[in-house]
This record gives sequence, C-alpha cells and structure tokens, in this order.
Amino acid sequence: MLLGDSLDIRNVAIIAHVDHGKTTLVDALLRQSESFKIKDKEANLIMDSNELERERGITIFSKNAAVRYQGCKINIVDTPGHADFGGEVERIMTMVDGVLLVVDAKDGPMPQTKFVLKKALDEGHKVIVVINKIDVPQARAQWVLDQTFGLFVDLGATDEQADFPVLYASAIAGKAGAEPDLAGMKNIIPVFDAIIKHIPAPRINDGPMQMLVVNVAYDDYKGQIAIGPLVSGSIAKGQAVKRIQADGTITAGKAAVVMTFDGLGRVETERVSAGDIVAVAGLEHIKIGETIADAEDPRQLPVIRIDEPTVKMSLAVNTSPLTGKEGKFSTSRHLKERLAREILADVALKVEPSNTSDSSFTVFGRGELHIAILVEKMSREGYEFQVGRPQVIYKEEDGQRQEPFEDVYIECPEEFSGTVIEKMGKRKGEMKDMKAVSGLAKMHWLVATRSLIGYRSEFLTDTRGEGIINTLWHGYLPYLGDMEMQEHGSLVAHEAGVSTHYGLVAAQGRGVLFIKPGVKVYEGMIVGQNSRAEDIDVNVCREKKLTNMRASGSDHTEILHAAKEMSLEEAIEYLGDDELLEVTPSHLRPRKMYLDKNERKRAKK
Repeated sequence: MLLGDSLDIRNVAIIAHVDHGKTTLVDALLRQSESFKIKDKEANLIMDSNELERERGITIFSKNAAVRYQGCKINIVDTPGHADFGGEVERIMTMVDGVLLVVDAKDGPMPQTKFVLKKALDEGHKVIVVINKIDVPQARAQWVLDQTFGLFVDLGATDEQADFPVLYASAIAGKAGAEPDLAGMKNIIPVFDAIIKHIPAPRINDGPMQMLVVNVAYDDYKGQIAIGPLVSGSIAKGQAVKRIQADGTITAGKAAVVMTFDGLGRVETERVSAGDIVAVAGLEHIKIGETIADAEDPRQLPVIRIDEPTVKMSLAVNTSPLTGKEGKFSTSRHLKERLAREILADVALKVEPSNTSDSSFTVFGRGELHIAILVEKMSREGYEFQVGRPQVIYKEEDGQRQEPFEDVYIECPEEFSGTVIEKMGKRKGEMKDMKAVSGLAKMHWLVATRSLIGYRSEFLTDTRGEGIINTLWHGYLPYLGDMEMQEHGSLVAHEAGVSTHYGLVAAQGRGVLFIKPGVKVYEGMIVGQNSRAEDIDVNVCREKKLTNMRASGSDHTEILHAAKEMSLEEAIEYLGDDELLEVTPSHLRPRKMYLDKNERKRAKK
C-alpha cells in the first residue's frame, strides 16, 4: 500500500495541562472521522486504554491513532499533561508538524500548559488553540484567550506562532466552532478543517531512507516494534536496513514487518513512503533516539535530546520476612530484566546498578510521580520488591554544588494561606507572586525540589483537601544548604505475629495507625505514625489476658479508630531516610531499613 504524496498526510499532537480534555477531544475526533469503527457513546476515553490511566484519570503514555478526513490521513498523537512525563512530550514533538493546544475555558493556561507549549514552540511548530469546556457555567472564553496569548508572548513565540487560529469546543459533547456559542455548534468537524488548513504537510528530506525511532512498543508475536516518522525515502516489508545507534554504531538488520496506523490499531502494509508515521518490527533491542537507515547509504538523524532526570530512588529485592509469598517475580534477575525493558520505552528514565549490592538498583526519573508510576506498573504485573525514599540529584558546576528547583503554583482558600506560607518558609521557598481572587489565594513560589518531597499530602491536610498544587521544573540553582525539616516518628512493630484489636487499641494512643486487626506483621514493620518526631516500638500483636473477673462498664469502651490507608504516592512520601517501602501485588508495607531494634541503634551511632 503506497500512500503517495505527503500533502495527503498531517501529523499532529494534542497537548494540554492535566484534565483540560486532551483525551476527550481525541475521542470526539475518532468517533466523528470517516473511517473509525467504534461509535459506542459508552466507551469513553478510548485512547486511555491502560488500566492505570483509566483509574487515575490522566494520560501517562503517549499513543498514536490515525483517521481519514476528505481524502487526507491525519495521524494524531495523544500526549501526557503532567510535567513528570515530559520525556514523552519532548519525543513526540520530533514526530509531528503541529499541535492542538487544549486550554480549559474556566481555568485558562496552567503550569503544565506552559511546559508543553514551550516544547512545541521550541520545535517551531504551528499551534492551533482549542478552548475547551465552554459548556461549564464558569466558562470565561475571552479571558482565557487573552491569557493564552500572553503565555505565547512570554514564551518567546515568533510573530507567526503568536498569530494562532482559535477554536472553541465542548469535547465531551463532540462539538466545536469558531465562536464560543455552543448552540451554534453542530459537530467536531471544524477541528478537522483547522488541521488540514493550518498544520503543514510533513517535511520530507531528499536522500535515502531515514526513520527516527521516537517510541518503542512490544508485541507478543512480532517482538519489539519501533515507531517514528519516515522523513525520507520509503521502507518496504522485508527490506534490509541499517540501525544507527546514538553513539554512531551501525548494525545490519531487516524490517520484517512494516505497519502504519489506522484508527487505534496498526495495519501491516507492503511499503510506506516518507511523511507517514511508521511502525517497524524485526529489529531487536532497538532504542528510542536511534535511526533506521538505508542499507546502502546509512545516514544518521539528530539524536533526541531529553531533559536530565532530577530525582532518584533505590529499588531492590525484597528482604522482609514475608518475601516471596505474594509476588510472582521477586529475584534480582527478574527486576533487572523488567527495568531493562522499561528504559527501552521510556527515554527519560535511567537505571544503574547500586554500588552497595548486586540485588539493588538506582532508578533516575523526572519526579516522584514518574518513578511511582513505574513502581505501580511493576506491582500490578506481579513483581515484589522494596523502594527507598526519593532523593534529588545534585550536580557540580564551576566548583559550586547545585540542586534542582521547581516553580510551585498553589491555589487555596485564603483562610489556609497563612499555614501554607509558614510551611513554605520553613522549606526556604521564595515567594514570586501572590494575589487573592474571589476568596482564593493564588501563590507562585520557587522551591528546592528536595524540600517538596513529602509535602503534597501535608499540603492537602493543611488545606482540608481544598488546595491545588502544581509544580514545574525550573532548573538547577546554587545549593541552599541544610534545611531544618521536621522529621516524622514511626510506630514500629515490636515482634512478628498477627495484629489484634487489643494491641492496636493500646497503640493508637501514640499516633495514627496504618493497619487493621488480623494483619500479618513482622519486627521492624511500620504500623503507624507517632504523634511525636521519634520512633517508638509498639506491640500490636498483644492479646488481652482472660480472667473470670469482669470490670463494670470498661469492657465495652475499647473503640478502635479507622486505620489510615495510604496510596502508593503517599506511602513513598511518608518514608524517612532510614525507612523502606515493601511493594507487592497486594500490599504496601512501610518498614525500617534495619528490622532488628539493636541494629537500628547501632546504625544511628
């Protein structure tokens, strides 16, 4: 199947802040295209096919789809909106020729809007702005448009980029138009028309076949699949090719299977011409950033440059007394193979063997959430392991120690602003801006990344769940020195056994419990948080001694409070420097690094 002239192709990415409606807009485009088969209105968020994405309501992995409109093939790439997955956005910018920037009609441009838009402008892409959710009662389309234009100017957009076309939409209703009037909208077709009119056709290089590997997928039958734009020449099924690695090393290979995108799937084809997005199988161990080139005249394309990781975390074989009882994969070999597979598909992630042990690895990522998603994926796949507290990555420049900083954007009721300012002050945060609008305090801080670790859950508690916090990586700045952060204290299990109602009632007077009665515990396992900043051993397995004597009125007053159930991110944030988190497919167990009480005392000395 030869697609012919590239003028019949458009490659476009959908970018936005988290929850501004990217994936919902892609759904509407797919349903109302000429060739897409799924029209079921009940099947929402078709592109968020991953179970983890559906549960969290965010896009984590970039995905391709293709539709046809008026004889033109439109390749659509849905991208993550969270800055921790910026590596996905950076890669996708090299695959497309323009973007749809989706902005919420109520909130306007948000921190991640700035992040993803900057990546698109840096690549010189044409941007179509879609102001979404105009059907919500608080929509203020004109204000959002003004704010968006201001953001383009702030980011240094060219005159041509700043003269962007604007559409208004209600993606959930599947409607769009040139004016913010929902009643005058009929369907999503104006978005298709804007893509054809404003997004340029793919740029095709003169010369032999060249394809840049921007994404890597895996198929049980075809093996590894390299995905990326074909920038010159053509590629056919069974064609001999050369694989050029990032360091310039060239090896021979064969394109066993050649595929293009159709709807949500990939379809095999005999030959594809330049300009389309292609998927090629048959080249094992191929990595993102490599070039698939002509066998006779191999020429390398520029290697994809990705921002460096800012956070690291240790990941090791589980050493608790309960190891091997809940997971299918628990050895260092299993962990090594799984992590090696992950870095093939996630170019922003790095893994190195630990200096201290063969069964331990150090994982480098773009933020706590970036690494937490990997941890959750592995636990769902049946892996059992333990992780340490996240740590920031320092670097030396001109003999000066530097650390990563983040721009922190906070929105909370004014009554809680004093507490937030106090907590940020303790973390040596620098306030850049603050204003109050309709009873809401909006703040912009510049804060060291290390002082933010563990703060999100504390922030939600301080603002009673009404606060919103967004962070955006700022860059490396001079090291701020030591910070006096109030450490938490843990309630540590005194002995192995099964937790009892009587033992937990006695322990709950010390703080907040993490477990219920009937839970297996072991010595050194953390069963709660102490109300003071010190660890204390508690016996949660203690049973009440039975006697023939009955105390009047006291046997019915032992009320056990509900245990605090922590999500994966909350559990990771909770960890202290001498604590680990045991992760299995069915449990998250915080524990001390040294389980034995005497060993912990020696380690402190």
